[in-house]
Amino acid sequence: MTKETLAIPELEGVEIHGTTRGAFLLRATLAAGAVYGAGAVAPFVNQAMAQGGDVDIVNYALTLELLETAFYKKGESLGLSSEVKKLASEFGKQESEHVDALTATVKKLGGKPPKKPTFTFPAKDEKSFLKLAVTLEDTGVSAYNGAAPMIKSKDVLEAAGTIVQIEARHAAAIRLAAGEDPAPDAFDKTLEMQAVLDAVKPFIKA
Repeated sequence: MTKETLAIPELEGVEIHGTTRGAFLLRATLAAGAVYGAGAVAPFVNQAMAQGGDVDIVNYALTLELLETAFYKKGESLGLSSEVKKLASEFGKQESEHVDALTATVKKLGGKPPKKPTFTFPAKDEKSFLKLAVTLEDTGVSAYNGAAPMIKSKDVLEAAGTIVQIEARHAAAIRLAAGEDPAPDAFDKTLEMQAVLDAVKPFIKA
């Protein structure tokens, strides 16, 4: 499949280097989004987390937040306008707070936080940064929504719910900065799981 036929080609350029389950699932998540769009992410994550426990889910969310933290940190070095740089700085700090909160949650559940992966992003200027930011935030919201039904602990579900609200606000603010509609659809689109899995396989990078 060529970049021209991908729903979100910029996602295919995001690289995640790590061997943890969270890193593997996050690579697959971004692949699902690249092929079919953010609407494919929720059913993929829901299926992938069906056999996991709360620690597995929180470690996945933690890996996602590590990616977003690294992305906004990179954004601050791209020569952004003052308004967009302020968003990158503010959102980066909030994502970092999410990392701290989720790390503490993993430990409270008796688990071990994953080793931090390394990330490579294709953003090179403000335009490409904003485009990828919209995509990553949309993907993050869909990922949280996909994982939520699998969470057993009410405390973990409450924590995830408070984070996903902030991610949704990030997505809206970034859309406005990019000159896009902050809420273009009444509902997120969903897809059949098998179609997503079939399309994701060629894009999962070790």
